[in-house]
Amino acid sequence: MATNEVLAVRCRDVKKSFGQGSARVQALRGVNLEIQPGELVMIVGPSGCGKTTLISVIAGILDQDEGECRVYSEDLKGIGPRARTQYRGRHIGFVFQALNLVPTLSALENVSVPLLINGIHPREAIARSTEALAKVELVERKDSFPGELSGGQQQRVAIARALVHEPKLIVCDEPTSALDHETGRKVMKLMRDVVLSEDRTLLVVTHDARIFEFADRIARMDDGRIVELTVAGPKVDQSKGAFQ
Repeated sequence: MATNEVLAVRCRDVKKSFGQGSARVQALRGVNLEIQPGELVMIVGPSGCGKTTLISVIAGILDQDEGECRVYSEDLKGIGPRARTQYRGRHIGFVFQALNLVPTLSALENVSVPLLINGIHPREAIARSTEALAKVELVERKDSFPGELSGGQQQRVAIARALVHEPKLIVCDEPTSALDHETGRKVMKLMRDVVLSEDRTLLVVTHDARIFEFADRIARMDDGRIVELTVAGPKVDQSKGAFQ
């Protein structure tokens, strides 16, 4: 793990609620969390405990009601919508649980979207997207549309899309939920290798206990709070590539 004075993520007493009056639900009840650059941190806990809300605040998709949340010292709530979108486009990769692939675009075109948004020339975007698909063993399906892919293949396309623009922070919501055990391990090994080799930060929400071994630390949430933060330490063999 890298040491750096600038934290990748710093949350201080973050609170978030939805609804009004008797229908109001407090999703986050004062979350405190610090993540160093180069860490792989997993957030675990029962359904409805606030995990997805927390990573949505960290990624700048939602605004917190109270408290402070900074990503590499940037307070995303403190900047305008356009600047926030630009920051996310350059520095944050997100693997949504619903995947959010565009059904009318091929796998290659889906992966290239973040690059094109950032102004990368289409020829370079295609080359980099092809490399990203090769890393998740899907380059042979690059011309297939999402509806022609299995659920696991779609998830790997979404992961390639999150990695392709080389973001500093990668946020994943249940990245192995549609994958079999072996493929899930391969994908987590790939993402962990990216974190270790390029000093990026990976934040993963998961219910999949089979991948806990890939984490540096595990944050357990319950009822809108982080109730335990433990050092995990990877037990996986780091000597081989993810898909070897």
